[in-house]
Amino acid sequence: MNTADQYLKAIYLVQKAEDGPAATGRVADLLDVSPASANEMIGKLEARGLADHEKYKGVSLTDDGIVRARDVLQNYCIIERFLVEVLDVEEFRVEAKALESVIDETVAERLDTIIDREPQCPDCFAPERDVCALLEAEYPEIAD
Repeated sequence: MNTADQYLKAIYLVQKAEDGPAATGRVADLLDVSPASANEMIGKLEARGLADHEKYKGVSLTDDGIVRARDVLQNYCIIERFLVEVLDVEEFRVEAKALESVIDETVAERLDTIIDREPQCPDCFAPERDVCALLEAEYPEIAD
C-alpha cells in the first residue's frame, strides 16, 4: 500500500525530472498503481493543500508539499544508506521501500546519527537509479 508520503515523494521526483507538472500516469507507474488510484490520492493531497492538479497538465506540489516530499525523500535516503552502510543488505531498494512507510521521523533521525548523512541530502538522490547517488559506486545496477 502506498501512503500519501510515498505519493508526495513520487510526484516530487517526477516533477523534478520533467521540470514541470508531473503526469499522473508517470506517478501511477512509479508507484505501481492504477491511474484511478493515483488520481484519488492526488485529490486527497490537493484537499490537504499539498498539491495542485490540473486535468491534462499534471500535478504540481505546493510549497508545503515540496517541503514534506523532501523530508520523505531524505528519510528514504537515510533508510537506504543505513541498509547498505551498516547492515550490508544487498536488496536494499526492496527493503527500503518496505520500511519507508513504517519508519517515522524519530527513527530516521536516529538512523541518521549512525550513517552521518551528507549535507546535500536529499538532492543526492538519483531517481533514474532509485538510489542515493552517494552509493552509485558500490551499487551501479538496479536488480529487477
